[in-house]
Amino acid sequence: MEVEARPRALSVRRGRWQHVLRFLVVMGPGIITANVDNDAGGITTYSLAGARYGYALVWTLIPITIALVVVQEMCARMGAVTGKGLADLIRENFGVRLTFYVMVMLLLADLGNTVAEFAGVAASLEIFGLSRYATVPLTAAFVWWLVVYGNYRRVEKVFLVACLFYLAYVASGVLAQPGWGSVLRETMAPRAKVDAAYVTMLVGLVGTTIAPWMQFYQQAAIVEKGVSVEDYPYSRLDVVSGCIFTDVVAFFIVVACAATLHASGIAIDTAADAAQALRPLAGAYCAALFAFGLFNASVFSASVLPLATAYSVCEALGWEMGVNKRIREAPHFYALYTGLIALGAAIILMPGVPLVPVMYLSQVANGVLLPIVLVFMLLLINRRDLMGAHTNGAAMNAAAWVTVIVTSALSLYLAAAVFLGAA
Repeated sequence: MEVEARPRALSVRRGRWQHVLRFLVVMGPGIITANVDNDAGGITTYSLAGARYGYALVWTLIPITIALVVVQEMCARMGAVTGKGLADLIRENFGVRLTFYVMVMLLLADLGNTVAEFAGVAASLEIFGLSRYATVPLTAAFVWWLVVYGNYRRVEKVFLVACLFYLAYVASGVLAQPGWGSVLRETMAPRAKVDAAYVTMLVGLVGTTIAPWMQFYQQAAIVEKGVSVEDYPYSRLDVVSGCIFTDVVAFFIVVACAATLHASGIAIDTAADAAQALRPLAGAYCAALFAFGLFNASVFSASVLPLATAYSVCEALGWEMGVNKRIREAPHFYALYTGLIALGAAIILMPGVPLVPVMYLSQVANGVLLPIVLVFMLLLINRRDLMGAHTNGAAMNAAAWVTVIVTSALSLYLAAAVFLGAA
């Protein structure tokens, strides 16, 4: 009996390792897409939430994580089942004209977001005494070289390593020595407020978590990686783990700023302000880790956001695309990627350029575009001629429509508030 049990145990162990290896092969698009969402704008929003409201908004990260999982899982499933990107599916099923307008809004929003990422690079390294006129061009050259002279596997490995550096924010949160009892109480038994400033911050937290570019990039990345329907369970795990990890990082950003800045009554306007203010309150290590996290997030997002835009526009217009292709094979793809990086970096280096209107424009474009993209996704994923047996079930549809309605309403509210504030 013992002799028979040993081969069976070896077989079970070998089967487990096969599952682990298959996950490692498929892993990437979900984790990368979710973590890019913690970009310079996202880190600023989380920092402001902690500095202004302490632990009062920590509870929001639970429903936000659920909403993020629902949306990104549908994208991943469509990519694995159809073998096509989201922009491609929208063009084929809703027409070229409508797709063109969607791409124009996406291009404008992503340009504004790219400018914000290079602003994050400049601000984070100026904390260490480095001039933006040196750091921004060097960063732009690096992210351009990485994609143009890399291939998908190499680029993905670099992006996955960049995801690990987000742990700097976890360390910052721990070094800030928060009152964990208070954190737990506010998370499990929140006391919501109804004043306009609180609601606006709540909307900002939701709006910074689910952005239109994420759906296009993740689906395109899954298609380029060649994820099949058979491997989809591993891809779903990639998506879920990425969404959870990114909001755990967000949690520690809020906690770090709540335990220090809010407790001391210090006001900030940006994530760079938060890093500077943390130094006397939580120590040099905490401040340095926070600033390093901002730099890593900004470089990471400055690489992925233009890439996501190039994927989407080229898909929509039927042009050749992909990191695995050379410049001569996909000239439009690389021209778009290069143009967005060059323009985003140049705007940051131009003295006197009004950055606030650029940010406003990207926020408005995101707010208008998100509900359109989410409705397209739900219409597509429920078509049996496209998805076969992989359409949404009743429970998933209910969760998805609630997510679409809530996130769309909040995003449009944020866009309107930003637009009226700019006016």
